[in-house]
Amino acid sequence: MADYILYSVADRVATITLNRADRRNAQNQQLLEELDEAFTRAAEDEAVRVIVLRAEGPHFSAGHDLSPEEIAKGAFRRIEETIPERGLLGIHEWEAKYYLGLSKKWRDIPKPTIAAVQGACIAGGLLLAWPCDIIIAADNARFSDPVVMMGIGGVEYHGHTWELGPRKAKEMLFTAKPIDAVEAERRGMVNRVVPLADLDTEARAMAVEIARMHPHALAMAKRAVNQTMDIMGQSAALQSCFDIHQLGHASAYGQTGQWIVAGMETVKGKA
Repeated sequence: MADYILYSVADRVATITLNRADRRNAQNQQLLEELDEAFTRAAEDEAVRVIVLRAEGPHFSAGHDLSPEEIAKGAFRRIEETIPERGLLGIHEWEAKYYLGLSKKWRDIPKPTIAAVQGACIAGGLLLAWPCDIIIAADNARFSDPVVMMGIGGVEYHGHTWELGPRKAKEMLFTAKPIDAVEAERRGMVNRVVPLADLDTEARAMAVEIARMHPHALAMAKRAVNQTMDIMGQSAALQSCFDIHQLGHASAYGQTGQWIVAGMETVKGKA
């Protein structure tokens, strides 16, 4: 079985690499489980003070892998097989664990996290980048959520409003058009835009700089910001929007007997 995640530590920085470039780092259950193991390993390692998430290949992540072959062998098939006897609970439980649950868990890791994003970061790819504390984007990065075209109102970790503001969030969802790195930086979703050739160097340099700080102070600073966001309602909003997302699955299944639709056609393509 291929390793979809690579892991290394140097200079108090753990580097976690998405290693499924042949599928544009699309996420299946194995990749998500390996990624969670890597984040947990870094979080528990006292020698690690900062975590960098990066990706092999031209694209950060094409989102969830909804290819026919993945559905045929993986969790999505098991979800559909549970529907006749359990309704849509199978979908809800699986996505609550692997999508919303993991993203919220990674958001609250008590160490600074940096995402280095290049190329496409589509739909489910946002669930990997948005939970990170800092995003360094290559100048060719583009961020999009085309899930409305699939009959569902956005991805499972609904950070859009928090990341972009309400009007730009609606534009992103309504049009499905990508937001480029410069616009993302202007909106505050991205900390810094750098040339593609410099992406790893710049992300690592920031990680090493942050790693010089006192680890407890870093954890408390992160907790202060995240707790402020929660007081403003972020956690409750994420859960509420996730439940709305599940209504999209219910609607699609009720109309077609499938759990994703796009226009008049049932699709099981890439997110």
